[in-house]
Amino acid sequence: MSTVTFDMSEFREFFQRMERAARGDFRAEFELYVEALGSEFLRILQDEIVRRKVIDTRLLLASFERGADGNIWNLSDGGLTLEVGTNLEYAAFVNDGHWTNPKGVARRWVPGYWDGDRFIYDPEAKTGMALKQHWVEGAHYFEGALRAFEPVFKASAEAKLREWLQKYFEGV
Repeated sequence: MSTVTFDMSEFREFFQRMERAARGDFRAEFELYVEALGSEFLRILQDEIVRRKVIDTRLLLASFERGADGNIWNLSDGGLTLEVGTNLEYAAFVNDGHWTNPKGVARRWVPGYWDGDRFIYDPEAKTGMALKQHWVEGAHYFEGALRAFEPVFKASAEAKLREWLQKYFEGV
């Protein structure tokens, strides 16, 4: 019977480096990288909201800042998942579009007043406006931000992966 011997020392060294990287610096670097990606996406999203002129107050724009009221910024699963967004109920209507009135309601009264060409909602006002039922097209700022972020993410991920491979596995 003949035998074949394989030298697995290079693999052993590679797996030892992987274990060291997973236990220490790499995980921390990866979490920082994911956070930086989230911050970059929020910046692009805010730029898209401004570019599409979908705001008349800063509430929507500010709801997409890390740590702002109404903001969603969750790092979960040990920092390997990042969720960004807003809890502002009307953000989805502005993005996706909406009907001005509930289904089956042809007109409704909205109390408030006009300040120049801007309507200010005021539930105590004796003046206001009647809204007819019609579709308000969405601004689709979220989708625009995702399209703008995709090439940024791809280039960043490729560069970061090369950097990490060089740092943690060079010479293997």
